[in-house]
Amino acid sequence: MARILFVMTGADHWTLNDGTRHPTGFWAEEFAVPYRAFTEAGHEVVVATPGGVEPVVDRGSLAPEVNGGPEGAAEIAGLLDSAAPLHHPVKLEDADLTGFDAVYYPGGHGPMEDLAVNADSARVLTEVLRSGRPLGVVCHGPAALLATEGEGGSPFAGYRLTGFTNDEERQAGLADKAPWLLQDRLVALGAEFDEGQPWAPNVVVDRNLYTGQNPASSAPLAAELLKALG
Repeated sequence: MARILFVMTGADHWTLNDGTRHPTGFWAEEFAVPYRAFTEAGHEVVVATPGGVEPVVDRGSLAPEVNGGPEGAAEIAGLLDSAAPLHHPVKLEDADLTGFDAVYYPGGHGPMEDLAVNADSARVLTEVLRSGRPLGVVCHGPAALLATEGEGGSPFAGYRLTGFTNDEERQAGLADKAPWLLQDRLVALGAEFDEGQPWAPNVVVDRNLYTGQNPASSAPLAAELLKALG
């Protein structure tokens, strides 16, 4: 059995460029689908957030239209309710990677607010990348990589990766209101950004970094991480 650390946003909003707060949090599918895949395979999941606050789900991610209909939406909501680690997170500040075999970052716009500038998350990312253990990051989760940039650059510079694209942000209707766009910032970080078709699954693997472009990528990303865990 492996132990997998889910590092999740503690934010319930994203501050837009006019100062207004867009309600958000984590994206349900990006937690639920990998969580189910890992736990059904017999692995243990531990959730960590800044300050140990209980993660807030983006209500839009529970809508039937993004979950294949009412039955899918009810299934996702039920899984979130029953996922004990989600309701009892540990403090990210205290996270010790010694006891974990992999690290995974779900998305949602929440990470754009807090993890993008969180030094404790940056420490976790840097440690797991250098350890060679699998690191999975999906959708807006790669915003957390921005916090790893120091005077000497970022350890993720030169890696092939993907994340929520500018086109997807435009189609979602938030690009014009966004203080910055994730794809642009990852390119500026020095990453080699792999842009797939909007909303289609796209998983990129470079060494021990596993990234997914959007919510539809969370299932194939989890499958790749399970393969890596053996």
